[in-house]
Amino acid sequence: MTTQKNNAGKLMPVLMSFFVMSFIDMVGIGVDRVKPDFNLSNTMVQLIPSAAFLWFFILSVPVGILQDRIGKRMMLNIGMFVTALGLLVPFMRYSFGTVLVGFALLGIGNTIVQVSANPLLIDVVPSNRTSSYLSFSQFVKAVGSMIAAPLAGWFALKFGDWKMLFLVFGVVSVLTVIWLATTKIEETRNPEKRATFGSSFKLLGTRFIAMMVMCIFLIVGIDVGVNAVSGQFLLNKFGVAQTFAESGRSVYFFGKMLGTFGGAVLLTMLPSRKFFLWSSILALLSVLALLVVPTAMMAMVIIFIIGLGVANIFPLVFSITVEKYPVRSNEISGLMIMAVSGGAVIPVLIGWVTDISASVTVGLWVLVACAVYELFAAIYNLKKI
Repeated sequence: MTTQKNNAGKLMPVLMSFFVMSFIDMVGIGVDRVKPDFNLSNTMVQLIPSAAFLWFFILSVPVGILQDRIGKRMMLNIGMFVTALGLLVPFMRYSFGTVLVGFALLGIGNTIVQVSANPLLIDVVPSNRTSSYLSFSQFVKAVGSMIAAPLAGWFALKFGDWKMLFLVFGVVSVLTVIWLATTKIEETRNPEKRATFGSSFKLLGTRFIAMMVMCIFLIVGIDVGVNAVSGQFLLNKFGVAQTFAESGRSVYFFGKMLGTFGGAVLLTMLPSRKFFLWSSILALLSVLALLVVPTAMMAMVIIFIIGLGVANIFPLVFSITVEKYPVRSNEISGLMIMAVSGGAVIPVLIGWVTDISASVTVGLWVLVACAVYELFAAIYNLKKI
């Protein structure tokens, strides 16, 4: 096992699956591009992230149970293949209906990928570097998220069709399936006790696990909320050009990319729980700052800082929980990825508050509430050291 855990040949295709995982962040591009194409309201266009992230709630626990039987690598390849299908649907035929179907398939595939990729990564890295490698995997994911918007803009300029992005990312998904399928990985299993629905949901009766699952629900809500709303925020509050507004999303993911890279380094030296606390403080302060920022350029800076603040919270919460209950990793992974459904709920809530208040700034108070909870959970964790 020691040899495996230091074998880059086994690590690289698993890390590439996190790049494929980033394709779910195309929901923000979908919101900005599809809204004017079909003249949709703020509430209606937020059905795009809902169509994608709803499946995390429905499928995560069943996927975790099935994965316990057929293995993480097999499950991961199934997820990446479904992701490829989801990317091809809106490319082949473009309508609001097919966009919703495509993003639904993308959400199904991404649900499977996220349930499988995180615990599979733990199987191929040294046990004392779990938090660091999980943060680095989010760096890989952030790279894919960051380049998506500029690529969509480039395809629109070069070929007159931003949807070429779907085709390119679909091909990348298929190639990654082939790479991982030809890589032999020894997986850790718990042969004494198989995961079931009952054993999975029973874990929510443990207050610590329930709290950490809610952390995932809300941090993903913040992530998808900033992704889906940042463009509309810059357009409506500052009247900037659409290309500038869309670049706010890339700035956010650039912040996440740097944050996860820095986190991967710092977590080799700092305790996970303290890093969780400081990340939560930065996330809350930066979201509050966005509410009162006076100029578009300053808003860009704050959006970048939000990316830095939230970058490591997901891998920190995941690793802290799995480290506490290592033999329940498949069940915990299923529950936590189920909580990624926060990406379906929080953006719609933001859109609804924005519509009834006629102010996107008021809608951002939803993100503030989410960040307050993250800070509460981080303080609770610190007291439990």
